[in-house]
Amino acid sequence: MKLFVIRGMLLAALAGLTAPVFSAEDTALEPEPGGFSSSRELYLQVSSRPEAKLGFTWRFSFPFLQGGHFLTKDNNVSLALTAEISPISLNGQAEAVWTPAAFFQLSAGGRIGSGWKLNAFGQEAYGIGLNREKAGASGAAEHAGSVFDGLLWKTQAGGALQFDLGTLIPGDWTHVVARTYHEINYAGYTAASSNESWYYENDDGENTNGFNYYGNFLVGYQMPFFLNMIGLLAEGSVFLYDTPGRGQWGDDKIQWTFSGLFSFTVTKRIGAVLLVQCRTRRNYTDTNWEDLYYRNRHIDNSNPISLEFYRAAAVLTYKF
Repeated sequence: MKLFVIRGMLLAALAGLTAPVFSAEDTALEPEPGGFSSSRELYLQVSSRPEAKLGFTWRFSFPFLQGGHFLTKDNNVSLALTAEISPISLNGQAEAVWTPAAFFQLSAGGRIGSGWKLNAFGQEAYGIGLNREKAGASGAAEHAGSVFDGLLWKTQAGGALQFDLGTLIPGDWTHVVARTYHEINYAGYTAASSNESWYYENDDGENTNGFNYYGNFLVGYQMPFFLNMIGLLAEGSVFLYDTPGRGQWGDDKIQWTFSGLFSFTVTKRIGAVLLVQCRTRRNYTDTNWEDLYYRNRHIDNSNPISLEFYRAAAVLTYKF
């Protein structure tokens, strides 16, 4: 995907947003009377691609059904409210996370946003708009849309299992962590009718109003100094709606992204996350597949998937 924005998981790796990698509770919160706590964050996302995003998040945490056992003593409900802007989009997000036990979380949330088209350095980037077959153009694709001509909205519900060896073997150097998160979401574009494809934030334009699956798997090691974590992250997503003939272009295949993750504590208030990523891409038999509307492509069934370098990306965060 030729994105202008770093995907939500980069921010999630730092502070638990969008499709979480860590929980919102991992962010340092200001303790207040009664156990309630809150924090604010300003973040900047950049990458080796022509991408950027600036955002602000306000977090709240409330004690809920806490018990005396170490698995339940920190039970809580947290809420994160986020506003963000990129060169081609504007978004608002909200997510609630319930931690009924230290190893388990349930989450629900949503987002709403819109965008516009931008021509920069001779390339067009689509913040939002329809992706359709161009009439009389031998299967080619075209973008159709104007500034704020519709809203992109999304709702999701998911759950996470997580483990920290440091809870069983206390110590600064025993924090081997693992986490897996899975969600079902529904994404829609108000300007698109049934079975119409659309772009959002300059992705591949293969979205259709409907349900989707997203999941990730993280294994990492936390350390008590400047480089506070290293990890390996695998993310998978697949469209759950049924598009006629989708097997022809590989629409039914899971898309994977693999990341090496490095988290840094610069100061008490400033943090950074660096990711180096590869991803799977479909192989097609069409020699001019990049010029074709994606539903006119033909996947190479003898060699359907390849792995390619994606990008290096970073998130800088200031907490206050």
